[in-house]
Amino acid sequence: MPSPSCLHGSPLTDAGLALLNPALALHPALVALDLGDCMLGDEAINLICGLLPPDGAKSGLKELTLSANPGITPKGWSRLAIAVAHSSQVRVLNLDYNPLGDHVAGMLAVAVASSRTLEVLDLEGTGLTNQSAQTLLDMVENYPTALRSLVLAENSISPELQQQICDLLSEGEEEEEVAGSTVDTQEWGRGREPAAHQRGGSSWMCPSDPSSQMVLMTSGLGDSLLAETEM
Repeated sequence: MPSPSCLHGSPLTDAGLALLNPALALHPALVALDLGDCMLGDEAINLICGLLPPDGAKSGLKELTLSANPGITPKGWSRLAIAVAHSSQVRVLNLDYNPLGDHVAGMLAVAVASSRTLEVLDLEGTGLTNQSAQTLLDMVENYPTALRSLVLAENSISPELQQQICDLLSEGEEEEEVAGSTVDTQEWGRGREPAAHQRGGSSWMCPSDPSSQMVLMTSGLGDSLLAETEM
């Protein structure tokens, strides 16, 4: 029997999630939830938003997978976008293989621009076009975000636009690395060791993988991210 945090592929439906919701809401260590392909609709989204509390309210989900739930309407996605925008916890959001379209993608762009924590957004195969890509490009270009990975594979988006988004995300990470290196240099100059060295561990500003912040433009993402709970 699958654990409560990983129900991917179960015919759960909104009614089933309603039965599970009290246990999920009270789970002291629930940080990830995989509800992909669970035949969910808008009522389920209302329950899920309760697991994404506003800033400072309480701990909530860090990873949420809602892949392949075509029963969720734009109304449901808009509610989720608002919850993500105000959540101080969520870092990974997988919405792949849902018929989102450009309108919903625009709402998600606003949520990403508002979020201080969202690092990974998977929009593979969600019916997006260059209109969505242009909105996402404007967001990445003009608003500093925590976003590191944006998956746009299997959408009707030109390679040129995808590459522009990729380049901007890469530039943002390079700037963060330079800023971190500058702080370390200044601390050495004052005769103090950087915090990471004071702890006796490796430097907190590790060299990053060049592919760690990018737009994924090819299909076949490999194994889906499975939900886990912190023990």
